[in-house]
Amino acid sequence: MKNTRWWLIRHAPVPNPGKVIYGRSDPPADIGDSDTLVALAARLPPQAVWVTSHLRRTRQTAAALRLPGSDMALVERALAEQDFGRWEGLSHDDVADWHPKEARRFWSDPATEAPPDGESFAAVMERVAGAVARLTDLYAGRDIVAVIHGGSIRAALALALDLTPQAALRLAVAPLSLSRIDHYGGDEGGGSWSVAALNALGTFSGHGR
Repeated sequence: MKNTRWWLIRHAPVPNPGKVIYGRSDPPADIGDSDTLVALAARLPPQAVWVTSHLRRTRQTAAALRLPGSDMALVERALAEQDFGRWEGLSHDDVADWHPKEARRFWSDPATEAPPDGESFAAVMERVAGAVARLTDLYAGRDIVAVIHGGSIRAALALALDLTPQAALRLAVAPLSLSRIDHYGGDEGGGSWSVAALNALGTFSGHGR
């Protein structure tokens, strides 16, 4: 039986004084918290496969964490944050004022409803599950360090815990936190998951994605 370990790290905090929605937008991260970065890097395995999304806040964080001798991080677009469509760059107050009908519909069921021209969290779970399954098969028996987003980490945890989209949205994922899911699989495919860690080291700010 092969044990594949996913080390899930949410990117460093993003300065966001306007408290805008930036899910698929590309603002930079603040990687100035060197103490947390050093402590987090010390917990990561050597010779792991490193993965980020295509958004720079994950790539910046991975570059600050990467261990000497580790390979270049793979870029996996399917592990990106939720796409909030026309709400990207708006505050929640702006959304309520400018898109009241769509906002009421979305907040009636934020797990399965999508913002205008965006995607639902259920859709995020589907694409993340596909990427996690594919990379688990490709790197079976390895350590995979994935520096990604709060939404995509919730989706990966939901896969391991067999959660519905509604239940997965109850999970809080802090910036620069470490969660870990382990896959146990045989040569015939299939297998099972366990959760080995959740929100280690991270500090909650209450904002952002």
